[in-house]
This record gives sequence, C-alpha cells and structure tokens, in this order.
Amino acid sequence: MTSLINRRRFIGISCAATGLSLLPFHAGATAQRDTLIWQGFALGAPAKIILHHPDKKVAEALLRQVRAEIARLEGIFSLYRPDSELASLNRSGGLAMPSPELVELLEKCRGFWEKSGGLFDPTVQPLWACLARHFSAEYAAASGPSAQELQQAQSLIGFDAVRFSKDRIVFARPQMAMTLNGVAQGYITDLITQLLASHGITNTLINLGEYRTLANHPDGHPWQIGIADLETDPQPDEMLELSGNALATSGSAGFRFDAAGRFNHLLNPKAASENNLSASLYQRVTVIAPDAASADAWATAFSLMDENRISTALKNLPATSVHLKTAGGTLRKINT
Repeated sequence: MTSLINRRRFIGISCAATGLSLLPFHAGATAQRDTLIWQGFALGAPAKIILHHPDKKVAEALLRQVRAEIARLEGIFSLYRPDSELASLNRSGGLAMPSPELVELLEKCRGFWEKSGGLFDPTVQPLWACLARHFSAEYAAASGPSAQELQQAQSLIGFDAVRFSKDRIVFARPQMAMTLNGVAQGYITDLITQLLASHGITNTLINLGEYRTLANHPDGHPWQIGIADLETDPQPDEMLELSGNALATSGSAGFRFDAAGRFNHLLNPKAASENNLSASLYQRVTVIAPDAASADAWATAFSLMDENRISTALKNLPATSVHLKTAGGTLRKINT
C-alpha cells in the first residue's frame, strides 16, 4: 500500500490573520497581547484555537476545559481507539446506552445521507477495509480487489440499516461498520465553538480539522483562510473569508490506497463498478456552511457529484457555497 496520509494533514489550510503570528502545529499555547494560541491534535489531525481574552488566566483555564472536552469526544468518535464507543459498535454490531452526542451526530448523518441521495454514508467503512486489505498485501493487483470482494463490501453499505435511539444503536446486518471521519471533526468543532461562546468568547478562530469562527477577526474584518493542495506549498492558491461560519475541505489526493491514485479515501457508496469507486472529478472541494459538521459532510458528498448536481443540492442548503478545484486545476465557485 502506498503511504497513507490523513486528508487533513495532506491538504494544507493556512489562516492569514492581521497582527497574529500563526505558528507551526505543536502541543502548547502561545500568548500574544490579548491572544492565546493553542495548538495540538484532535482525532489525529492538527488543531488550533486562536482565543482572544483580556485575562490570560481565564483564557488558559478555558483552553484546559476545551482540551478535556476534545479528549472526551475522541472517546466517543475515534475510529482507531479500541475503547471508543464507535470502535465498540463496529466490533459487536450494537451499542447500549450510547452517549447523547453520538446519537445526535447520527441524526445529523441521516439528514446528510437523505439530502445527498446516499452519497454521504458513514457505513462505507467495509469498503475502506476491503481496499486496505487488498493493497496491504504483497504483490497486490493494481486493478484493485476482485469484483466478488467489492460486491461483498458494498452489500454491507447502507445507512438505512443503522437503527438508533437514545437507548441503543444496532446494525441491521452482520459485519457492518461505520466511520464518522467525514463528519466527526466538524461536529466536535461545533461543540467546542458552542462551549467557547457559552463563556462569552467572540472574535475567535477554531480549527479542529475543520474551521469555525465566532464573529469577525478582532480588527473587524472577516477571517482570511488560505487554501492550498499541500502543506509544503509556499502560497495558497485561493483565499476565502469566514465570519461566524465554517469551512471544510476534501481532496482526492489526501489518502491514496495505490501509487497511481486510482483508489482514494473519498469512496462512492453507490459505485456501480471499480471505475467510479473513488472521487476523481476534483482536486479538492471546499465548502463554506453555517456549521462545521455540515461543511465537513458536504465536502465529502460534493466530491462525488458533478457541478450540476452540486448546484441542485445547494438550493436546499441556505448560506452554503462550494469552491472547487477541478481535476484540470481550474478554480470555480458555486453559490446557493
């Protein structure tokens, strides 16, 4: 298998904020006048919060609370922590007394699944596992898994087979599994944003794998977000503005199973054959939406839609815009 790189580490997203020094990611906090910059990780992705508060001690205490909440939420949503609720659900096919946050996120996922015509589907995990097994094998065929293997994996996909309530979550078919990697970081970003807002915080940028802002930058202007394909790119090729809303980006090159890039992490749950199993229409898709969970989920779903279908979907998504970089490198914007 080719080197696997988390899509949010591969896709370079930088933030240009007047008067602020944005440092390389590391665990810790840096104070600058009334600004405290915390940098760490959330669900395996680099995370950053730029917090503006006149009292440094109060800000530090609030950031400690934020870090504890992120750790708690990772214990629910992490696909790779064996003690997480999601991992337990995937192992046993059922979960009693799930956390309210997990149930709430599944409710949101049902909405994204319905509105996207099934292109956003967390139960795509068996297909991911099928590709991972195939390309991890020595002398794996470049053509991918056999038709029989793909058919077996695809038979396990379908969010309509996920039964959930506040008391229990159950898969209707054996061997099903879910990944919430296409929405959980956005959802956690929203929860942390709500936590900060409840403490009176404004004029703040939150980056927990996806971006969310509270109001404008302290200078009164919108936050400027620079988008590039790689973290190593010297300059962003697109600048976007955020003011109290959210941004998420998905790119087909972010995680490749094979060296040729034919099979990537943006998997099509409704693929008819191996030829359209992974997204290939765009180099990246960036979504600006009112909340980070929506931006996160739609960045995934739109990666599998042509521009006409994206335009149609946007008619039912208020205050949402899409910024595309086509396979040929052309930048395009689609509004609601």
